[in-house]
Amino acid sequence: MGTLIVSATVTLVVLGFSNHVLWLAAIALLFVYARYGRTWGSTSAAAPSGTSGSPARPDTSYRAYRQRRDQQAKWERRYRRERPLESRRQERRT
Repeated sequence: MGTLIVSATVTLVVLGFSNHVLWLAAIALLFVYARYGRTWGSTSAAAPSGTSGSPARPDTSYRAYRQRRDQQAKWERRYRRERPLESRRQERRT
């Protein structure tokens, strides 16, 4: 994903020598990628509330695992409740 963003930015910069709006588009693209695209590498967005500055690992404790498991079960129950025909069709497939 990063390679695609870098190549698109370079393309916009090269084309932007005649049109300065493309420079702004390249800057906006980099900003959006830095803000929303890099969730794995950022420590502030991925860190749980108990740790400050250290990168979060997916299975740091059993409590975190249970919270994720319960949240997933809640989402699945809601999906089955809101879309009964689709959930039955998916159950028949498996």
